[in-house]
Amino acid sequence: MANVVVKGRTTSQLALAWVLHQGDDISPIPGTSRFDNFGQMIGALSVKLSMAEMAELESIASADAFKGGRLLPPVLALSYVETPPLSSWK
Repeated sequence: MANVVVKGRTTSQLALAWVLHQGDDISPIPGTSRFDNFGQMIGALSVKLSMAEMAELESIASADAFKGGRLLPPVLALSYVETPPLSSWK
């Protein structure tokens, strides 16, 4: 990944640019708690990745690089729990 980063782009810019290059039907939803990071994210809109850079990033983010579910099992178990009505709270 060092070859892609040397061009003065941050990792967050590369990650967002990579998502933006996935197609018109894919949209990143970034989040931050710091305003300076927001500026970096906006900078991702102007990042143009070459085919070689995309290939390098794809080799890092291959389908088998990420395993497991989106949530840990204890958190997933709570995902479908219904909240009792407010009137039943004491």
